[in-house]
Amino acid sequence: MRRRSLLKTAAALAAFELSEAQEETEATSMKGVPLGPGVKLTVELRGPIVLLGINRPEVHNRIDPETSQSLGRAYYDYEHDPSLRAAIPFGHGPNFSRGIDVDANAARLREGTPAAAANPRTIDPLGKSKTHLSKPVIVVAHGETWNMAHELMLAADIRIAAENTDFGQDENTHGRFPGGGATVRFVREAGWGNAMRYMLTGDHWTAEEALRMGEIQMVVPTPEQALDAAIKIAMRIAACAPLGINATLGSAHLALESELVALAKTSEQYAALYRTADFLEGRRAEAEGRPPVYTGK
Repeated sequence: MRRRSLLKTAAALAAFELSEAQEETEATSMKGVPLGPGVKLTVELRGPIVLLGINRPEVHNRIDPETSQSLGRAYYDYEHDPSLRAAIPFGHGPNFSRGIDVDANAARLREGTPAAAANPRTIDPLGKSKTHLSKPVIVVAHGETWNMAHELMLAADIRIAAENTDFGQDENTHGRFPGGGATVRFVREAGWGNAMRYMLTGDHWTAEEALRMGEIQMVVPTPEQALDAAIKIAMRIAACAPLGINATLGSAHLALESELVALAKTSEQYAALYRTADFLEGRRAEAEGRPPVYTGK
């Protein structure tokens, strides 16, 4: 009953539930999760693991405030359900995610409004606060995995990518900057030179390059195989003693505490750039299909 309750609660909080009429005509994802109008995040329980599927393929799975809030609530429910041992975020459709939905978030960021309303039943999926998960997250990347989506992956404990993954951290080419944690975690995982080579130029890189740099742990041929590989690893974790898993993660997070100050400042720095002339120029240039002309203002 507890697992059914978690699924129902997470769905209600994130506005996942479909009417009976919708359910009669709904589509189905590659893992059998019901999809339908307005379902921005799917939650599927598989024994001791939970699969969290970003589902906005019509906009390349860009993350709007509602999707971000849904992820935060799902992470909280995962953390507080003792029957669950591992979580797997992934993306429905051809891409994991192109990252933040700039248009949907622009007004909020200019005004300095938090991504989610103050809610104790939320855990930041980007891991930029002191509220850490005590259980592991295994992210599956495929297709376009850009910016905030790449940072969501970096915040996870284990990362698996399909061969077709196109990684990008190109905010600097759009008048923004990597405000979701890449300036800390990408540098830590891949090394200063590797991280700066891509963040400062905005160039994209492949799954093989990500494996070479050490930011992912496995590359597999297809998105379906990547998700299957993540499920197998999650089941291996679920077979271990949960208190030992919690202690391992807790000890490792404690060793990284000095990074929290830098991570905490990134949201303010990111929001400030949305109020610049260069940000507006980047948006105009993108809409007009021309190279942007930045002035540093």
